[in-house]
Amino acid sequence: MPYEDLYIYYASGCISAGKSIFGDNFIGNWQEADCSFLFFSDPADDLVASVLAGSPEAVLKDRFIMSYEDWIGGAPQPFEAGGFRVVPPWMPEAGAGRQDVVWLDPGVVFGSGTHPTTRDCLDAMAMICRGASVRTTLDLGCGTGLLALAAARLGSRRTLAVDRNLLAVETAKSNIVKNRLEASVLAIQGCAEDFIGVGADLVVANIHYDVMKMLVAAPEFAFIRHFILSGLLRSQADRIEDNLRQAGAEIEYRFVGEGVWHTLTGGFG
Repeated sequence: MPYEDLYIYYASGCISAGKSIFGDNFIGNWQEADCSFLFFSDPADDLVASVLAGSPEAVLKDRFIMSYEDWIGGAPQPFEAGGFRVVPPWMPEAGAGRQDVVWLDPGVVFGSGTHPTTRDCLDAMAMICRGASVRTTLDLGCGTGLLALAAARLGSRRTLAVDRNLLAVETAKSNIVKNRLEASVLAIQGCAEDFIGVGADLVVANIHYDVMKMLVAAPEFAFIRHFILSGLLRSQADRIEDNLRQAGAEIEYRFVGEGVWHTLTGGFG
């Protein structure tokens, strides 16, 4: 794995310093609302204190030491879904000689691909792309970029991956390079609801229900040929499906992961 222990500094306020200030042991900054979580591979108490001293609005709230494996919820392992073998890049032997490999380094961003919603999205994408021409794809809430990478491998010539979290976007960009897909996949920072009007043959959104409600309520959503909507509990999926049917969408299939997580596929004729 890329790291043994993570040294995490939790501070109020948004901190913009990067490797040029924090050095090579700095992994990234997960910003959430008005808080920052600074990740290092080695202790950085003095560096963090120095940067915070120059930012009056930023105050160190806590400091954690956690194993990388604990942080991301278990050691990433190769797995197969949607006709792909998803492999961490530090396990090259697991993908040697195969044409179906997607290399995925989650970094410190949640999203190693093993969640049932991600697997179901991969299966749904493969199902749709086998039966239709998908030249453009929009991945909303892209996280580590796995679904965007899969879309490109399935034939999408232009794929836009969007996430509001900058660290997620930086992680997705790194994975795009690892898979040599820079010519067909672009990752950018932004809010999903601001991009629903971008024309695409396929829209994939594995995202929070509160955001999902805004997406399907947008007038532009009715122009989408194919969609995959995931990250939903049963009651949430029922409400989204009702709203979509009322808007004239055809629901083609519903995946249920582990009896809990629901994924809807469909489109507008």
